[in-house]
Amino acid sequence: MPKASVKRVINKKKDKLIEFVLDIEKYPEFIPFCLASKVYERKKEGDKILIIADLTIGKGPFSDTYKSDVRFNKKNDTINVTNIDGPLKHLQNNWKFVETDNTTEVYFDVDFEIKNKFLNLLMEKSFEFGLNKIADAFQKRAETI
Repeated sequence: MPKASVKRVINKKKDKLIEFVLDIEKYPEFIPFCLASKVYERKKEGDKILIIADLTIGKGPFSDTYKSDVRFNKKNDTINVTNIDGPLKHLQNNWKFVETDNTTEVYFDVDFEIKNKFLNLLMEKSFEFGLNKIADAFQKRAETI
C-alpha cells in the first residue's frame, strides 16, 4: 500500500488553513489530477465538522471517483479522511495543524490501496512524486488566501 507523509510550514493562521482544506468544492481549481468534487453533506456536531464528499481524480483517459468521509475535530486541530466507496480498497489520510506565531506547521499523512492490483502497483512507483506535487499545490494556493 502506498504510504507517505509530508510537512509544510505555511505563513498563515491555522484556522484559515483548516477552512481552506475543508473547502473541498474548490479542489479542482488547483489540485493536480483533481477533475471534479462534490459535497453531499456537511454538518456540525459539537466540536466536529462532518463532510461526505466525492473527488474525481484522473489524467487523460483514466479517471475515477471515490467517496470520502471527512471529519474535522476542532479540539485537536485534525482532519481525518477515510474512503466510503469507489476504486479504493483502503484510504486513511490525516491532517494536523500546529500554529506558532503567524505560521502553521501542516502535517499530512496518507495511506491507501487501490482495488485494482495493477493500478496499485503503478501508484506505488509514482506516489511520492504525486504527493509532493499535490502538497506543493496546496501550499502555493494557501499562501494566496
